[in-house]
Amino acid sequence: MAKKAKGNRVQVILECTEQKNSGVPGMSRYITVKNKKNTPGRMELKKYNPYLHKVTVHREIK
Repeated sequence: MAKKAKGNRVQVILECTEQKNSGVPGMSRYITVKNKKNTPGRMELKKYNPYLHKVTVHREIK
């Protein structure tokens, strides 16, 4: 059997953009996986922020 290639999938951390400006303590972060070939730039997803109790934009951090 041939070995399966690792591929282009990498693990990334998404952090809330609205919470930095609001001054609310804590930080909403999510971990997900993305394909580097299909999404070369920074990823943005709308996710639930438990500290602000609403859905906000979470952006990939390095």
